Amino acid sequence: MAYQNILTEQIDKVALITLNRPEKLNAMSYELARELDAELTKLESNDTVNAVVLTGAGPRAFSAGGDIHQMAKSSDEELAARTEFRTQANWRIATFAKPIIGAINGLAYGAGAQLTSMLDIRIGCEVTEFRFLAARYGRVNSSWSLPLVVGIAKAKELLYTGRVVRAVEAEKIGLLNQVVRTGELLAKAIEMAQLISENDPRMVQGIKRLLHENVGRDWRGCYDNEQNARKSRLKSNHPREGFKEFLSRKGIRN
Repeated sequence: MAYQNILTEQIDKVALITLNRPEKLNAMSYELARELDAELTKLESNDTVNAVVLTGAGPRAFSAGGDIHQMAKSSDEELAARTEFRTQANWRIATFAKPIIGAINGLAYGAGAQLTSMLDIRIGCEVTEFRFLAARYGRVNSSWSLPLVVGIAKAKELLYTGRVVRAVEAEKIGLLNQVVRTGELLAKAIEMAQLISENDPRMVQGIKRLLHENVGRDWRGCYDNEQNARKSRLKSNHPREGFKEFLSRKGIRN
């Protein structure tokens, strides 16, 4: 499929997706959202990809938010249909089976900030900024995703105020996992994705699913969920297989 609004590349076992509307600060148009959804759907069943990196084109923005000009020109029927699509697409991103790392290379405002809150890991740089702007425009989003990243008290502050959160603060509150130099950002995100991709993909994806399933469970429920998974879909490899490299280094044969 030829895309008009995203760029795609595979680096070893890592898929790189770039939101590619730099002249619009990578605003999330309906067409861009459709293409992102289509590409992630393909990648979920691609056994040669174990992790995904998502970033924005150009030096200024990861995504400055929704495409307001497009929304303003849309009919009520178009808005309703597109809202329904994005409702489903956002849940697919949040529950995507494989880890997604965001290389947040600039502004992440509005729908762009919401998108980052659905990713597994976020790496930023000196020019990274977040603003959760929905309430300012008479809208609502991220109430279900942001508290899992920064905690409910800080989520309330960011969602109520819509204020700017710059990189240093974002790292402090957990909105960014780490901050690196701007010129190193993409390489660092790919490096982390490659580190993840070398692990057992069944277990990495299984851990992600467990973490999501455990949201809202009590502590014992989380423990039982893991134990049940270990007896079924996440059965451990035999130690001879799991520790093959270690045993080989020690000169121990099966």
